[in-house]
Amino acid sequence: MISIDSSRSLARYRFSAWELLPAAAAIAYFFVRPDYLSLGAGIFVTAIFAISLDLLIGFAGIITLGHSVFFGLGAYAAGLLARSGWAEPISVVLLSAAVAALAAAVTGPFVLKLKGLPLIMVTLGIAAVAYEVANKFDWLTGGHDGLPSLTYAPIFGLFRWSMYGTTGYVYSFIWLTVVILVARMVVCSSFGVALQGIRQNALRMRVIGAPVLLQSVIIYTISAALAGIGGALYAQTNSFVGLDTLSIDQGVFALAMVVLGGIGRLYGALLGAVVYNLVQDSAQQWNPYYWMFAIGVMLVLVVRFGKGGLLGIASDLGNRLLARAGARP
Repeated sequence: MISIDSSRSLARYRFSAWELLPAAAAIAYFFVRPDYLSLGAGIFVTAIFAISLDLLIGFAGIITLGHSVFFGLGAYAAGLLARSGWAEPISVVLLSAAVAALAAAVTGPFVLKLKGLPLIMVTLGIAAVAYEVANKFDWLTGGHDGLPSLTYAPIFGLFRWSMYGTTGYVYSFIWLTVVILVARMVVCSSFGVALQGIRQNALRMRVIGAPVLLQSVIIYTISAALAGIGGALYAQTNSFVGLDTLSIDQGVFALAMVVLGGIGRLYGALLGAVVYNLVQDSAQQWNPYYWMFAIGVMLVLVVRFGKGGLLGIASDLGNRLLARAGARP
């Protein structure tokens, strides 16, 4: 029975040709909107953050509002490394991911003993504390002024950073691809199946001998590392790190992207990040003060009338069209 359930769970994530669509869309955007590449890079960065959060919520059932801590740690680590003279961008990203992962590995065994509302409140409190610590330690973080004018060396010594965002766009897209592949490896493994078992019934998993806390800490650490990658890319593509990277709002926005695209659907967080950022950009051009109104209405409609977010709506629509086509003589 366990092997049958495992094979069914893994079958959901077999590679299909449609998974190449995001790459095709990113390449097309590069040539169609070369004047908006900075926006594209920002979408890739937030997509990485949203995917890291979806690994926790969608696959392990760990609901947290403090995931912005790891994004902010990655951003500040990248900023402080640049300030100290370490400007090689790829190693900066890896070191920033390691800092975020270490923080998760240390706090995870204590935090993840909680479930439900207590876990949400504790992670929310950790995010608030981290924000205030960064604000008070202005000699290190810059406080409200942040860390401006960050500079990084050309990638591989060849590709220089520019104000047009060309290098940042391609660089962020490559990292997003790496993150998707890592997330895919996690959810397609037996470990990923175990995480789904923990999400559905942690008590039953304990009864059959699964190390629930250890597996939860492992995915917590992996997710934090991916969020740290997103934070480091934020610092590199914006040449700036501010307190907003640690704010609770950052985590709430990522949660909104995950819900919008579809929780636990692997590519739902990616789709949610793209739609969220495009709607936000359009709404801010329409009215810079009430852009959240458009986001709120969109979320209400998707959650109320769609099952499984935008990706679930698209899947249901595709199945209906296929069913109608198959019913024709």
